[in-house]
Amino acid sequence: MIMKKEINNLLDKHKNLIHSENQKVLSHVQRESEEWVLNTVMIEGCDIPFKYNRKKRYKNLKGARVNITYYPSTQVIAGLDMEIMKATRIKIS
Repeated sequence: MIMKKEINNLLDKHKNLIHSENQKVLSHVQRESEEWVLNTVMIEGCDIPFKYNRKKRYKNLKGARVNITYYPSTQVIAGLDMEIMKATRIKIS
């Protein structure tokens, strides 16, 4: 249960951080942007996209169950503030 202890330590240190387990991924899109691959994941029951960056492409998570650690954020798109979730950790459950 080292993973649980590690996650609990992160949640204690960062009050805005949220952890959800066994969430079903409805869609997963990967787009290249300079040296990063921008990932957007939609989770079942949530209308807000979860976004994160990686150096390389990752296998498609569509249909997978994941444990995800994230915090709420906003992003300005075409002059409008859009709510997003910035994923800091995502693992297949």
